Amino acid sequence: MKIFNTLTQQLEKLTPLDGRCVRMYTCGPTVYDYAHIGNFRAYVFEDLLRRTIRYFGFEVRQVMNLTDVDDKTIRGARQAGVALADYTRPFKDAFFEDLRTLNIERAEHYPAATDHIPEMIALIEKLVSTGRAYRSEDGSVYFRIAAFPDYGRLAHLDREGLKAGARVAQDEYEKEQAADFALWKAWGPDDGDVGWDSPWGRGRPGWHIECSAMSMKYLGETFDVHTGGVDNIFPHHEDERAQSEAATGRPFARYWMHCAHLVVEGRKMSKSLGNFYTLRDVLRQGWQGREVRYLLLSGHYRQALNFTWEALSAARGALARLDELSDRLRERAGGAAVGDLPAWSRPHRDAFDEALGNDLNVSEALAAMFNLARDAHREMDAGRMRPEEAGALMELLGLWDRALGVLARPEVAPDSEALALLERREAARRARNWAEADALRGLLAEKGWLIQDTPQGPKLKRPSGAGGA
Repeated sequence: MKIFNTLTQQLEKLTPLDGRCVRMYTCGPTVYDYAHIGNFRAYVFEDLLRRTIRYFGFEVRQVMNLTDVDDKTIRGARQAGVALADYTRPFKDAFFEDLRTLNIERAEHYPAATDHIPEMIALIEKLVSTGRAYRSEDGSVYFRIAAFPDYGRLAHLDREGLKAGARVAQDEYEKEQAADFALWKAWGPDDGDVGWDSPWGRGRPGWHIECSAMSMKYLGETFDVHTGGVDNIFPHHEDERAQSEAATGRPFARYWMHCAHLVVEGRKMSKSLGNFYTLRDVLRQGWQGREVRYLLLSGHYRQALNFTWEALSAARGALARLDELSDRLRERAGGAAVGDLPAWSRPHRDAFDEALGNDLNVSEALAAMFNLARDAHREMDAGRMRPEEAGALMELLGLWDRALGVLARPEVAPDSEALALLERREAARRARNWAEADALRGLLAEKGWLIQDTPQGPKLKRPSGAGGA
């Protein structure tokens, strides 16, 4: 399996330090609001990476942080007039609910920043003791970038352009502002009741030190893979790498992977443009989580992805075709024992593996899947597919879906409105009012429900590819 390393700008073979388990850190959400679809582009990419690593036979130990104390969360809590923990808790809960909706596998650890303040203080103390960090007049502590000659290599910065000796207090800033950055921020009136005691006075950690402390606690001083969006490269990941390696004298992450931006209808997502969507906004319009997931993973992670409603509709259609294939194979297989893959399918299997192992080339992997679907329909139409071959193809699709996570169809229970329409339709049939019965059937179809007559009476089911939150 080969991946693109942002640090070296090269494709490299993924070789875990211990030979078996890939230790991976993924930048998680800042829980000041509901995560938007741009955030989930990164989280779906990271889930695809996790699943692919396991697909190729490795184990994974993944850590995803929850940033619950920073400039944004403190500002939000003060505006809402509630304690920081009370402000962030609903957004943490919503995040995990959204992960389930998108079929994103759970990481092994989800450390919250506010639970790891002692580890952050200890890391800062180490940097101060070696002269790589210093206390300012107001009680804040800054990392001295001049003490780390390798600063800027991850983001490929021109060190000559850095402002030596300048300080940056805020968590996020532009490249031309690169300078000594805050590890510990002295308490100020804007922080309200948020603060912790430290050797430098009351205050709170900077954003960057949070990830260094938490990643090293759960993964060690050197681990395998660090991921995030391209917007994390600078300053966040550059600062993480600098402070971590300055503290330990060892490499921090061996491979750095970053996914490109998501745009909406060809433009940067923005509330002012009216094209800013949370996952919940999309679901409220009748789309399924797996349809959103399919769209978010369908393009290569290092290329910008354009989110459009037409593309989401195309994702629905693609999943409907895969659902049709699964249904036909299941019917053809019956209860037969699983046999060998038919010879015609093996090049598709090999093409899928080669694509996914080549820096997560999911576009080519999906092409291999649809090429297999085309040939499978051809073989079934011609009556040439044996039941045991159909079973083997079903197993192959299941194996592929361990990496992709899009084929499983969620069971959606009909709501009370749909059930009431079904009862009205049955009453119309009993009264031999066929026109009204047909009209009610059509109304149910508009709402995404098909009526299936069974020996136990009529039931509602979703057609393949239908929407529904």
